[in-house]
Amino acid sequence: MDDGKLDALGQTIVSALPGAATAHSVAFNQLTVDVEVGKIVEVVTFLRDDPNCRFVNITDVTAVDYPGREKRFDVVYHLLSPTLNARIRLRAEADETTQVPSIIGVFPGADWFERETYDLYGVIFAGHPDMRRLLTDYGFDGHPLRKDFPAHRLRRGPLRRPGEAGAVRAGPAQPGIPQVRFPLAVGRRGLSAAGR
Repeated sequence: MDDGKLDALGQTIVSALPGAATAHSVAFNQLTVDVEVGKIVEVVTFLRDDPNCRFVNITDVTAVDYPGREKRFDVVYHLLSPTLNARIRLRAEADETTQVPSIIGVFPGADWFERETYDLYGVIFAGHPDMRRLLTDYGFDGHPLRKDFPAHRLRRGPLRRPGEAGAVRAGPAQPGIPQVRFPLAVGRRGLSAAGR
């Protein structure tokens, strides 16, 4: 879909959802629609059900952190319309205490995307049936993709002092220790180990 058609689609969406969809822009052959965070369920339902849109595939839900802003997070939804052969990005601003409505009732596949966004950024999705950590350990303190997350708190694992039983040394491989390499070759039969 060319930029002119995407712009027309953006105008149609904004005019059909007054108060929910506030603005649109087209860049890099992709439509971005700014939405009010409390109306996200209404917006994605319209985009899925409207015969001129048919955005029936949820591709991703994530966030972008701007710690200098009052509403520091952009919660970002990516949808795909196979009928139009087009993608759309929805962007909603939220702060650390905003409870973003879950879209699982519209797109059940958003379940893990919302959990991942909660785990890594701390964005809370209201109405989510299982809002718990997905990628980090349950006892993990903080949200590692926030820009203000202290990187010095990250540890490489259970390292021990040299001389202790089971000591592990972090760093480059030691010279003289053989390293196993598996070169791959592509032939008529596909990908295989070289020399076989």
